[in-house]
Amino acid sequence: TTLISQDRGILLQISAVLQEALFFPVNVAPSEGGGPLFVSWRRRVTKEITMKVKLITRSEEDYTRERTSDLRKVQRNYDPLLHPLEKAKEYTRALNAAKLDRIFAKPFLAALQHDDGVTCLARNPKLVNSIVAGSADGDIRIWDIPRQRTLRRLVGHTGAVKGISFTPDGQTCVSASTDATVKLWKVPYAPFEAGVVQDDAEAVFEFHGKNAFRGIDHHWDRSSFATAGVTVDIWDHSRSEPIQTLTWGSDTVTSVRFNPAEPDVFASTGSDRAITLYDLRRATPLRKVVMQTRSNALAWNPMEPFNFTAANEDCCLYTFDMRKLESALSVHKDFVSAVMDVDYSPTGREFVAGSYDRSLRIFSVSGGHSREVYTTKRMQRVFAVRFSGDATYVFSGSDDMNVRCWKAKASEQLGIRLPREKHKQAYNDALLERYKHMPEVKRIVRHRHLPAAIYKAAKTRRTIVESDKRKLQRRIEHSAPGSIVVPSERKKKILAQVE
Repeated sequence: TTLISQDRGILLQISAVLQEALFFPVNVAPSEGGGPLFVSWRRRVTKEITMKVKLITRSEEDYTRERTSDLRKVQRNYDPLLHPLEKAKEYTRALNAAKLDRIFAKPFLAALQHDDGVTCLARNPKLVNSIVAGSADGDIRIWDIPRQRTLRRLVGHTGAVKGISFTPDGQTCVSASTDATVKLWKVPYAPFEAGVVQDDAEAVFEFHGKNAFRGIDHHWDRSSFATAGVTVDIWDHSRSEPIQTLTWGSDTVTSVRFNPAEPDVFASTGSDRAITLYDLRRATPLRKVVMQTRSNALAWNPMEPFNFTAANEDCCLYTFDMRKLESALSVHKDFVSAVMDVDYSPTGREFVAGSYDRSLRIFSVSGGHSREVYTTKRMQRVFAVRFSGDATYVFSGSDDMNVRCWKAKASEQLGIRLPREKHKQAYNDALLERYKHMPEVKRIVRHRHLPAAIYKAAKTRRTIVESDKRKLQRRIEHSAPGSIVVPSERKKKILAQVE
């Protein structure tokens, strides 16, 4: 019998009853069965009963949490002999967790409709419930995501909007269009409660260029921004002409992005298949790396600002270290058509990319293959993707005139969760991480249902790649040793590095 210290009163009552029952025959005469033998037997039984009673005394202060974030103290005996089926039980739980994760994977949340194909997206750095989308008809809309409504329409462009970027304070934004103009807009606050949708707004200021603009990015700290077109131009809010113009052998610059940590460094991609680095303190670009195919967009890692990822036409994404451009840090595969846009999560551990094959995928920063692929029957070519400010949602803009909102984790339960639900989810995640190498768990976790077009295209690409590998292997076998040098996967698509 094990009793805690708070029940000592009950223990004393039980002891009294036992003693009364055992010592009752003390006054019995020897002729009636009493005597020294009975007294010795009675004492032995009393001693055995006393030894079987164990008291556990614990200090309440040691088991009381000082704050809700503290862990509860749990007494466990990890002796494997006491838990002979622990591995089998955990494996079954991991298998069930993997199946439930796939059952509850419902990533699609909402579709926000435009009048023409969506060409660019931008998120407000100060708000998590607002996003700005530009379309091919020159229309710009500020969306209130929780209410799924248009907060304001920004009217003024006559050509397709190719880029939108926010100022650091989140109160204004700049947009670039093929009509050779850049417009500065005031961005209203997006309330969480229901309110009246505001009327259309006109631009606060307008900048005129000589040619069409293909991209734009605002500086992270200063009141200046860079535009991509025939050249790379640096503009200031207070001047109507560019304060600096940079060019290096490219007919068209398709995108430009400022470094989030180094204020004077930014990068661009161009039609000459090059990724170019610039420094505002110099009148000429720093260096560029020329690849086999053109890069359409790039994004800097916000947590590791010397790394960036480029979306390429060869269905892959390449992560580079700006200090070592002769080799890519990682090659990210799985798309079956050109990758159009890429954007990093605020955590810096993941990024999302959209492709011409009508799908978007979420990659780990060091993973070669995607962990999630999102697509719908009506979704067409994806031209723009963005992560939300809290890394919970993903937005995509496609050619079918819709901005779609997705969950970053397909099976995540949104809304307020109870503590036991959080603990259960954390336990399931730990199980999946522990048994992810098991064949059955790996098969369930990695399985994704793809549209027939993407599935067949991926199967064809695998056949071509395997055929090329066999051909190369046979050439090596029938050639002189060392005559054929096989470049690594991270280097074979890089042609040259120019400074």
